[in-house]
Amino acid sequence: MLYNMIFVCSAKFVLNKKLAPALGLPLNPEAAAEAEKILSSSLSKIESFWLKGSGRFLVGSNQPSIADISLVCEIMELELLDEEDRTRLLGPHKKVQEWIESTRRATRPHFDEVHKVLFKVKENLQKRQLLGTGASSGTATSHKTSLHSKI
Repeated sequence: MLYNMIFVCSAKFVLNKKLAPALGLPLNPEAAAEAEKILSSSLSKIESFWLKGSGRFLVGSNQPSIADISLVCEIMELELLDEEDRTRLLGPHKKVQEWIESTRRATRPHFDEVHKVLFKVKENLQKRQLLGTGASSGTATSHKTSLHSKI
């Protein structure tokens, strides 16, 4: 159930906050706000329940499982967001950020290979936003990828 909530809400939030203009669709702030609320709650549950053990991975494990990999991949969709939105969503969840980084390190180089397309799309979206074509609402500003290196 938690996986489904993360899956649906991260996609819904990213679409309605960032991707819609690039796809020729209107932004839907109400849908984004609803998805953000559920996503924040889900990240809190991951942190308070699934990451409460002493291990680096879900349920206190010292090795990543398919559950870690699947859930982290869904959360990685948030990489497409502007830094401000990513930081607002993930910033309060330090354990989640550490878990994502632990999963990345434990599954390298495969993790990076799987997410190559995601980072290429992110780069293209940032270029479009800076050029003002198909960008999300707001002004073109400098976008750092610093959170990318943290999660």
